Amino acid sequence: MSLYDQLRHFADSYGLVALLILFLGLCLWVFRPGAKQQNQEAARSIFKDEETGERQDGK
Repeated sequence: MSLYDQLRHFADSYGLVALLILFLGLCLWVFRPGAKQQNQEAARSIFKDEETGERQDGK
């Protein structure tokens, strides 16, 4: 069995399971009860300069 076949077998089985577990873990991390405030701050961070009236380009 060649190295390519071994890597392909790993990716088809264990790699897929590992990526699925990682994806589900990240989804649960975002929607955990204690993350609401952090998520709201991140959502508003793009408007931070508009609230203070400052801009990066000096205008």
